[in-house]
Amino acid sequence: MEMNRRRFVLSSLGSAIVAPRMISWLPGPSSGPSSSPPSSAAKPYGSGYFGEWIDDENGLPAFRYTCDQINDPKAHTDVSPGVLALTEHIHQVGNDRIIALASNYGYVRVRQDEGCPKFLNDYDPETNQYAGGIGWLTDGHENLSTLYSGSPSTFERIFGIGYFRKKVSSHNYTVDQTISAPFGDDPVLLSQVTITNHSAAPASLRWVEYWGCQTLEFSFRDFIESWSGIGSPTELRRRAGRNSSHHVQQLDGNRGLIESRHFLGHTPQEDATWHAMRASLAAHPNGFISPVQDPAPGTWYESSDPPHTFLVSLDASASAFSTDAASFFGSGGAANPTGLDHPLNGNLTSDGPHTALLLERSLNLKPGESRTLSFLYGYLPNGFELNALITRYQQRPESVVLVSSAFWKRAGLRFSVDSAPWVRRETIWNHYYLRSSLTFDDYFGQHILNQNGFYQYIMGFQGAARDPLQHCLPFLFSNPEMVRSVLRYTLSEVRDNGSVPYGLTGHGVVAPMVADNGSDLPLWLIWAISEYVLATRDLDFLNENITAHYSETPGRTDTVRNLLARCFHHQMNDVGFGQHGICRMLADDWNDGLLGTWAGSALPEATAQGESVLNSAMSAWVFDNYARMLNLAGMSADLQAQLKQAAGKHRTAARSQWTGQWLKRCWLGPTLGWLGESTLWIEPQPWAILGGVTTPEQSRQLIATMNTLLRQGPIGAAQMSNGPDLTTKGMFEPGTIVRGGIWPSLNQTLVWALAGIDPAMAWDEWKRNSFAVHAEAYPDIWYGVWSGTDSYNSLLSKHPGATGADPAFHGTDFPVLNLHAHACFLYSATKVAGIEFTERGLNLKPAIPEKSWRFESPLVGVIRSADGHFEGWYAPSRPGTWTLQIELPSDLAQRIVRAEVNGVTAPLKRLPSGAFELSGPSALGKALRWALRSTESAAS
Repeated sequence: MEMNRRRFVLSSLGSAIVAPRMISWLPGPSSGPSSSPPSSAAKPYGSGYFGEWIDDENGLPAFRYTCDQINDPKAHTDVSPGVLALTEHIHQVGNDRIIALASNYGYVRVRQDEGCPKFLNDYDPETNQYAGGIGWLTDGHENLSTLYSGSPSTFERIFGIGYFRKKVSSHNYTVDQTISAPFGDDPVLLSQVTITNHSAAPASLRWVEYWGCQTLEFSFRDFIESWSGIGSPTELRRRAGRNSSHHVQQLDGNRGLIESRHFLGHTPQEDATWHAMRASLAAHPNGFISPVQDPAPGTWYESSDPPHTFLVSLDASASAFSTDAASFFGSGGAANPTGLDHPLNGNLTSDGPHTALLLERSLNLKPGESRTLSFLYGYLPNGFELNALITRYQQRPESVVLVSSAFWKRAGLRFSVDSAPWVRRETIWNHYYLRSSLTFDDYFGQHILNQNGFYQYIMGFQGAARDPLQHCLPFLFSNPEMVRSVLRYTLSEVRDNGSVPYGLTGHGVVAPMVADNGSDLPLWLIWAISEYVLATRDLDFLNENITAHYSETPGRTDTVRNLLARCFHHQMNDVGFGQHGICRMLADDWNDGLLGTWAGSALPEATAQGESVLNSAMSAWVFDNYARMLNLAGMSADLQAQLKQAAGKHRTAARSQWTGQWLKRCWLGPTLGWLGESTLWIEPQPWAILGGVTTPEQSRQLIATMNTLLRQGPIGAAQMSNGPDLTTKGMFEPGTIVRGGIWPSLNQTLVWALAGIDPAMAWDEWKRNSFAVHAEAYPDIWYGVWSGTDSYNSLLSKHPGATGADPAFHGTDFPVLNLHAHACFLYSATKVAGIEFTERGLNLKPAIPEKSWRFESPLVGVIRSADGHFEGWYAPSRPGTWTLQIELPSDLAQRIVRAEVNGVTAPLKRLPSGAFELSGPSALGKALRWALRSTESAAS
């Protein structure tokens, strides 16, 4: 097992990335007040209403947020009181371990997952808790704060890759504060504050740096308890956070403060409510939560002792300090703290809900002089030592953003299209958001990708198991070590019978959810591992031993290859087939709300007898791909035969549900019959095309029907058409969530299926699922510009472009940071580039109808130049000789006159299918490089 101190190894793209244009208004650390922002007419494509995309001084995309959310009614979102305020818009700052949520109000909340996922510094003004990353400058007469108060002309906010920058100016002073997460795995944030004196006189100044100490744990227990009516999940979690004791110590040399805290327990009323809710669920299970069991030894729903937090002054000793937030803020509150009237009081005795970390720095500035103060905030999980962290970042704190930006510029896959500059920006941005969502789960000992969004921050669980598996797929092309970490995490969840838990909560607790008895979850694990091995050729991974965390036999281990076989046999024997020969649905088949919405009183029958056309269509492709991977590895000829037979059985059964226009969705049992006879559901259709369920003629007809019925809106295909199934009574409003919403996770497979048959439509659908197109179509909706949710409302909704706000699922409560919005865009980019891994190597069938574009990653590259020349590379982890089949549009293929492999002219072999076939070797550190040169490029 990889230990928690390991560092992910960065892979370089191997090609220079040219820095884009610079913008003059973004100042350096010593600059004075900036000029006015560009006019709205000059905004780059995809900026929307709330700001504009820019290129920062380090050559990376950033979003300049310009909205005055306090006074602008467009900033208002329909939010239940909770994690986000009605006018709060957030950006993610993170690295491979720590996540910070940066608010348009200027503060940041730090998320930490070891023990249990939580905020370490909640925003709770009632207890003088204002999150952190804010500060106050005073000269004794004038105060400036980096907490936004409603003057956008003097308060600039930049959402950057790895940082959040705020600059506030007055006539006399400027404070330029950047909160950044250093690239890598350290659990720290840097706060760098550049103060400039614009006055004509010397200034004697004090800066107070503030970070709060109140926990807000994303407790699933509190989510369940909230159904009793004693409070919302956030209210219950906030009460718990206030009920903690704190102990703060001063570091040697006045360098800073270190804090520990202990949760004192729930109130008797809350404990009684919890026990009553558990008894009620045991007696009367609902369609969502199953009976709640006591956690197994070594697991827990909530943690009582979060890791220590610290605040350190890096570049010089602190002048003064305090932990007494109540005394500091006094009657003036955050807008005008009373404590600015005098130096901090040095009080370290505060141990209740008003405890915070406050450091003061005194400085004298000449007229025109600037000075940068540097602070380090973080927490200490196992394996980290404070002095080592201080030493590391004390060296050159001013260079952290620059160095991190250099790493971010080289990290991940890159995709650029000359005719659409926003594509490059959005690809870089989505990779940042995806990678900065990594956290460390110390129960499993792995870095993981949590779906986040509403599910983590509101409901309080990590699920479903399928989600981290699909979110890690873009890392196949750039960071295979991250893929392995997510795969190990899920493999260690596999039970003795081959099933996989639906979701987890707390510290290693299987979430008590009805969907745990789902029919699709092992399919995603089989898909992800087969794709990983086929792409990277890492055959050794199949023989790696994995510890089973949910086995009935303590300490049981098994190899990856055996765990995959166990999952397959579970699908065949335990999930099995229904009366129509189709994969049984059980309690869930991807669509977590289907049975709860459409089954009604027939839920027990639908769970017992239901069948999923979706999962049969998916199984046809997944099992064939699994067999291809085993063939590559030279393993299990008998299992390969079983897989091919099973794929054929699912393919035949699903094919029998062709209505003449599309495939039915599912069978709910004899009482309710079929869904999807008169309404087109998108879920099974792309998998039917990919898995060979539909004939070529049926596939073309299906694509035309989907285009007519599902692709009428501006931002992507809807999940279902306007038919009888849409209007059936049940949860969710029409056009929202699983009643006709727009899902990136569904549309990534749609793009993939379209790419092989209708490249122009695939390219169009891929673009429609971007932030840029959403921002252009719905500029007044803040989410969907730089981050988003897992589903948007379609034209069938009263509020298209927004997200569902149904009482059963109030998605607007946290409509961003869902990884589907970022990962699916990246993975489907590989599909419009036409990349498919095979036993022999690689098939390429680009579906990008543009004259010049570049797809670049450490694993695979594909480049088309304007003169019709194609070139690329393949660099798997294992040396070997690989065969590439490259299929081009006929007009381009006719112009190809020469082939090259590793810089040497190669035979120009053309297959009966029209594809070009090339073969050549790769070695460790040396990719197989290829080129197909057209008449124009050959002549030049």
